[in-house]
Amino acid sequence: MKSYMALVFCVAALSAWMITADSKDLSITTIKQDPYTMSKGSELEGYCIDLISELSKKVGFKFKVHLVKDNRYGALDSSGNWNGMIGEIVRGEADLAVAPLTLTAIREQSVDTTTPFMQTGIGFLLHKDMASEESTFCLLSPFSTNMWVGVLIAFLLTGLCIFLVGRISPAEWAEPETEEHNFTLVHSFWYITGALTLQGAGPHPKALSGRLVSAIWWLFVILLLACYFGNFNSMLHSNNKHVSIKTFEDLANQDAIDYGTVEGGSTMLFFKFSKYPVYRRMYEHMERKKSYVSSMEEGVRRSQEGNFAFIGEAVSLDLAVARYCKLTRSQEVIAMRAYGIAAPLGSPLVKNLTKAILQLSESGELMYLRDKWWASSCVGADKAQTSEALQPHNLRGLFLLLGLGLGVGLLLALLELLSRARNQAKDGKKSCCSVLTSELNWRLGRGGESAEQESADKSKA
Repeated sequence: MKSYMALVFCVAALSAWMITADSKDLSITTIKQDPYTMSKGSELEGYCIDLISELSKKVGFKFKVHLVKDNRYGALDSSGNWNGMIGEIVRGEADLAVAPLTLTAIREQSVDTTTPFMQTGIGFLLHKDMASEESTFCLLSPFSTNMWVGVLIAFLLTGLCIFLVGRISPAEWAEPETEEHNFTLVHSFWYITGALTLQGAGPHPKALSGRLVSAIWWLFVILLLACYFGNFNSMLHSNNKHVSIKTFEDLANQDAIDYGTVEGGSTMLFFKFSKYPVYRRMYEHMERKKSYVSSMEEGVRRSQEGNFAFIGEAVSLDLAVARYCKLTRSQEVIAMRAYGIAAPLGSPLVKNLTKAILQLSESGELMYLRDKWWASSCVGADKAQTSEALQPHNLRGLFLLLGLGLGVGLLLALLELLSRARNQAKDGKKSCCSVLTSELNWRLGRGGESAEQESADKSKA
């Protein structure tokens, strides 16, 4: 009989609620925080507005949204009364609270909450310089990968150019039939390698074309080394100015930067009542320094200044990282928690909303809303803004100078050979083109190879 009466009571309460819901709009309280609830002219938009719209379609109710009067989430004051959105629910000023409202044991005593629509935890936000990690290959860090590839290509092209100039120029190799060629391919690369260490590796070029290529390469090397050591020195000084902070323990064990969280929020209460020594020490530090902030916006602003670490909900910090490319969030996340919708104790709305939230989760709608409102503006800009390594475009002029020098050197070598061919053609009354072709065949073709082989055989004998 009692169970029957209880069932009748529940059905009556649900019917009464449905009649009330049909007769008036539900009053929903929320708090302004990006990207959950934001102003768009005279209206509101954001993740929570989209969420409540989807829930209203599934559950079947109309609603009106207003911002909480005291701009607080909800905590007990000194007199034992609730403020913020929780206070409005308790006093009957709102039917629901839809916001990034953390589910806590003390709040559950005064209101009913739905299943979580978002999971999160506590992390901290800081400037990327404070979270940077020293590379194992720090000697390579002054230049980017593309820059090193460019230097390697320049090295190979210069070595090949020295080799070709040494073969083509008659001032460098006058008699290919009988004379030994000094600038072999191996010696050419050895010669320019010596320039990288600012040391000579003889024999040196004798022809004007070879000297020009050599001078351009030495100029390229000196300027390149100056840029390398200048940037390397700058990066060393930059690394010495800060410590690397990756975990909460790192944060607690340093005094280079200050840290804090939103005053009166659930994150502050976590540190206040924690029995873990590191977290207790952090709370005592925040109390002693009075390093609390009044809002998340203030915490993000102070983190951007580079001397402050803001502690807060990880999912909210992810939004700041998506919008401000110089910020990063700690990989360590503690005190896993969740966001839910609050309603008065005994409200029949909670069960229906919980069912609707589970349906939205299973259909992927909650993930879609997360991707929609947490879209990053830092895609492709992260490396451009944070990388200190020199890029090829930074030394574009230097590479162009080297390329021009190599081209002019080869042209001079060809002109030197052409001048010799003209003189020989005049003396022998032959065609200049035939003499030039014959010379090139001897120097670059089989003739050159056989001459070198003969010289090698003679030296062995």
